[in-house]
Amino acid sequence: MSSGTNTTVERALGAALYGEEGAGADTGLDTGASLLAADPGADTELARRGEEFIRQAWRRGWQPADVVRLVRRDLDDHHVRLASGLIASELAGYDVLPPRWRDQLAELGTAAAPWRADRFSYATAVLELYRLLVRLPAIEPVGPPPGGGSVTAPVVGEPRILARIRALLAKAEATGYPEEAEALTAKAQELMARHSLDEAALAAQAVAPSGPTAVRIGVDPPYETAKAILLDGVASANRCRAVWNEAFGFSTVVGFGPDLEAVELLYTSLLLQGTGAMTKAEAAQRAGGRRRTKTFRQSFLLAYAQRIGDRLSATSRRVASGEPTLLPVLAARDVAVTAHADRMFPQTTTARVRGATDAEGWHHGRTAADAAQTPTRRPHLPH
Repeated sequence: MSSGTNTTVERALGAALYGEEGAGADTGLDTGASLLAADPGADTELARRGEEFIRQAWRRGWQPADVVRLVRRDLDDHHVRLASGLIASELAGYDVLPPRWRDQLAELGTAAAPWRADRFSYATAVLELYRLLVRLPAIEPVGPPPGGGSVTAPVVGEPRILARIRALLAKAEATGYPEEAEALTAKAQELMARHSLDEAALAAQAVAPSGPTAVRIGVDPPYETAKAILLDGVASANRCRAVWNEAFGFSTVVGFGPDLEAVELLYTSLLLQGTGAMTKAEAAQRAGGRRRTKTFRQSFLLAYAQRIGDRLSATSRRVASGEPTLLPVLAARDVAVTAHADRMFPQTTTARVRGATDAEGWHHGRTAADAAQTPTRRPHLPH
């Protein structure tokens, strides 16, 4: 790398990333992009600096899925491709990745394919991405970054019970009969609850039982408040605690490993099922001449989320009541989860949920989730 190339990159980054904000930021961006466009030899150093920014994001608590989610929300598709490519390149340097990171890397898929345009447009997009990356604040880490702690190799495959749960949920998503979907989902939650009890019993016998951990799950717009309530209900029913970060579009879910897996599986499936049911109900409403789509959807999802949480919690309590000898163990795990969440989020606040305003949307949401009640649960947010 020549000193001239380094100077070009430094000058470009200085103008675009660390210059003025507001109207002056566009001028700095154009200046930086012009410098890079005129110096093809700077591309390698520019990419190297991008990987440094990605590593900095890891040290600040971000994970691949978090970064891509924010880039997708705030920038454009070609920025997502640039970010995905940088992430894939940076993570290729590690022999072993932390748990879940390997799956997140695999999910980048074709999004990591190279993107090219004319030199000025390409340089502009890269600098826009870098500007977002350098401004990422520190967030609560949910595990060690690559190379930053003890990381074990991933276990190949998954427990047979999780495969059965996944199959039940897939059937629930595919069926066109609400009663069948409800029965399949209820069976999946029952299996999850029993799996959690089995894991708790085994952990209680271990010499050095593992403690709670955390994962981040995306809560994307639109109707993110209702989605956060749904995730909170799924988490609570599976002995976890969810804290919603509205600003960055995710909830951090704290719990024991098997329970976190259950929450991810069930939330994803229930969101898909709820969205499908909402689309069908909305189509029928629009065929009748109604056009209040937004309020209908919001009310539908609020009703759906609340009732689903109640149903899942009832199933978990019923299963746990059949194992009275495990109640002290479960109580201890609940205390451990709460303590871990409180350490991660020493200050939280509650979000006021705007009430449902569309009676038809509320009615159909209740129907989709089996007679919902007025929503009272509020998602926790970091303060």
